[in-house]
Amino acid sequence: MDRFKDWFEQRSITEVECLVPDLSGIPRGKILPAGKFLQAIAERGLRIPEAIFVQTISGDYPEEEEVTNAANGDVFLKPDPATLRLVPWYAEPTAQVIADCFYADGSPVSISPREVLRRVLRLYEGKGWRATVAPELEFYLVKVNTDPDYPLEPPIGRSGRPETARQAYGIDAVNEFDPIFEDVYDYCEKQNIDIDTLSHEAGAAQMEINFNHGAPLDLADQVLLFKRTVRQTALRHNVYATFMAKPMQNQPGSSMHVHQSLSDVTSGINLFATEKGEDTPLFHAYIAGLQKYLPAAMPLLAPNVNSYRRLLRHSDAPINVQWGRDNRTTGLRVPVSDPQARRVENRIAGADANPYLAIAASLAAGYLGAIEQLEPTEPVEGSAYDRAHTLPKHLSDALHRLTRSRPLRKVLGERFVKALTAVKEHEYDAYQRVISSWEREFLLLNV
Repeated sequence: MDRFKDWFEQRSITEVECLVPDLSGIPRGKILPAGKFLQAIAERGLRIPEAIFVQTISGDYPEEEEVTNAANGDVFLKPDPATLRLVPWYAEPTAQVIADCFYADGSPVSISPREVLRRVLRLYEGKGWRATVAPELEFYLVKVNTDPDYPLEPPIGRSGRPETARQAYGIDAVNEFDPIFEDVYDYCEKQNIDIDTLSHEAGAAQMEINFNHGAPLDLADQVLLFKRTVRQTALRHNVYATFMAKPMQNQPGSSMHVHQSLSDVTSGINLFATEKGEDTPLFHAYIAGLQKYLPAAMPLLAPNVNSYRRLLRHSDAPINVQWGRDNRTTGLRVPVSDPQARRVENRIAGADANPYLAIAASLAAGYLGAIEQLEPTEPVEGSAYDRAHTLPKHLSDALHRLTRSRPLRKVLGERFVKALTAVKEHEYDAYQRVISSWEREFLLLNV
């Protein structure tokens, strides 16, 4: 508690936001005065209903009694001091901290996304491996839209005009929104969010931010806070920022690519390459694990009905788990690098994915490949779009594959998989009740 108290006093903190990432990656939690926060953690008084982890994106709860009844009590919050940061967009000095959740007996809540990632990382620790990741996150800036039936549009930039054509890597196109990104970089620096390159992607007012590589849990925390930062910054400039996987018709979707590598805990040597730069058997087994298990892990990589609109042939998104060297048509890309930087990039996850779960899914699949000593397919030469579409095409198919994958369920945790499946099935059923404008346009008077 002394660490929190000293930190608050040095910065004159008056209020604290205690954040808990739910299954969808939404920060939930409590806001309280700094003094009451210190008192609460000293007396173990911070609690929250476990039901936040079985809440759907629309605020409902699944009907499965086994899931909802088991998550019907309170759990205790334990703020992680390593995540303590300022909230830079408030005038009043305010702190934010991410909390882990525990039961009364001190055991962790197994359906918490942070705990799911920690569970996978413990498997790596048992092997003497250190996982390193580097996310790349895409998002759109869009005009304020208060009517959900009205399609999204690009916002007005400094020129007074919206983008009407794709401006991939356009410098002037990014400069259209300089005031927003100047604030984003400033806010990220104040929060120790280690972002690197900003570039314009292929969509109209679509951007990408690259994070510097680091420890998986820390990077997941940073992505969670970054998404919140971008949304809040955009709102201050009367613009929306969206991380939907496919927010606009006839525009590319938004992804969260995850670069990943393994090193030896003791020596720090990259375990994916030899000194001569050749692939190691472990690297090939890891890729084979991604190929075998990522299709079953899709509810963690593509968690929403909208997620699957992004995964179309020739749409700047993968349709399969083929792998290739510096090949951006594949689901798994091996960038050109020196041996110490040998890594594989998972290009399947959408920007709408919970960062903890997307990283956990990638590491779980790679771990299973390594343990089972799997062999990958031959790397693709040319376009992977010429190969079959082997990823699930909708959420229902993805959930079916996850429930049938016993090894993946064991690594991620049976209770977590049951909770996630129940939540996502409830969301899918709710979506199925909605009649779209496409159906009214083409079926109303024609069938």
